[in-house]
Amino acid sequence: MVTLSELARKLEKGEATSLSLVTQYLETIENSDDPNAPVFLALDRDRALADAQRVDDLRAEGKSPSPLAGIPISIKALFDVEGLVTTAGSTVLKSAAPARQDAEIVKRLRAAGLIILGHTNMTEFAYSGLGINPHYGTPANPADPTTPRIPGGSSSGAAVSVARNMAAAAIGTDTGGSCRIPAALCGLTGFKPTASRVPLDGAYPLSKSLDSIGPIGASVECCALLDAIMAGDHPAAPDQVKPSKLKLAVLVNYVTDDVEAAVSHAFSVAIDRLADAGVTIEEIRLEDLDRLPELNARGGIVAHEALMVHQELLASSAELYDPRVSVRIEKALQQEPGEYERLLNIRQEMIKAANSATAPYDAVIFPTTPFVAPTLTELEDEQAYGRANLLALRNPTVANFLDRCAISIPIPVGGGMPVGMNLMGSHGGDRSLLGVAHSAEAILRG
Repeated sequence: MVTLSELARKLEKGEATSLSLVTQYLETIENSDDPNAPVFLALDRDRALADAQRVDDLRAEGKSPSPLAGIPISIKALFDVEGLVTTAGSTVLKSAAPARQDAEIVKRLRAAGLIILGHTNMTEFAYSGLGINPHYGTPANPADPTTPRIPGGSSSGAAVSVARNMAAAAIGTDTGGSCRIPAALCGLTGFKPTASRVPLDGAYPLSKSLDSIGPIGASVECCALLDAIMAGDHPAAPDQVKPSKLKLAVLVNYVTDDVEAAVSHAFSVAIDRLADAGVTIEEIRLEDLDRLPELNARGGIVAHEALMVHQELLASSAELYDPRVSVRIEKALQQEPGEYERLLNIRQEMIKAANSATAPYDAVIFPTTPFVAPTLTELEDEQAYGRANLLALRNPTVANFLDRCAISIPIPVGGGMPVGMNLMGSHGGDRSLLGVAHSAEAILRG
């Protein structure tokens, strides 16, 4: 996979044009996307080609709007893109009117000269960590060309579009790991910023308290550049931190149960590489996290807030929902009066305790998911699906619940399916975390 910086250099040197890149990516999509399990739900072909020509003209005049101008990316199907229907991966919204204007982050990306190729596939309404979509089909994980495996979700098409060279990078959302899970399972990097860092205007909501918008790319630098643009900053590569100055905490409770042997081995190898490079590694326990299963027994904060979004649609069109999604939303109907408010208060208490416990560390690390991507066949059974979904979401959700930034980077392992390492930073410490991850990435890649 090519990085954004590599593409930017080619454009700057005249070795490629934006029009040639966009044409190349569109041809790849149109020639290889499977209509029964599509990566893209909608292409914005004419607009992409027109925007590419405009950027080429600006570059020729010395007026390129940013270093990334002219690079083609994909957008998850829950963001408003002018002229496209925002389906959020559901047939419920398929007949809605096309968006009349871009989501705020789409406006910012376009202003920087990035080219929007189209809407990518996703779990319906972003409410699953596995990436399965019964309405449009599920894009297969590119890491296994022989057996259909889940891509991870909910930003399934986003990750696959990058892994299959259908886009240079992708924009997704992350409410409980929806950027980091597919990134980990597909061998990519996925970043979840602090929730308040990037505006949510024009994004179809799941949970107003936990939703965040993040990039998926080939490297930490790719994610840092796109995050900066979406946050309203100048795109710049993250600083690298000397290994001897890094202090990382390995979380050893809650996220360590039911971890597959392949993941455990890869994570142990990664820890050894970091330690051998001079990084200080210490173990930490965050005992409050063991309360999360009980707190989420009736859907928790996310289900309550999702129900507020979907109540009217469920009343009129419940039969059109994926039942695996609607049952999770309707779990909030079991909540007791005042439970939502109590959960919000408990969350704040847990955030405060975690902030104190992790203050000495640059990041807290643990496996992004406890398993490698299972096959689609394995998850046809409802119990297997439910268990896998809970496990997929368990680890990455920690960062969302604690209102922090986090990133998943690949752990290079010979053969086998991809494994990701999650690095969790502090609230608002996004650029610092990206620097830490940039250094860790360099160590792990050797």
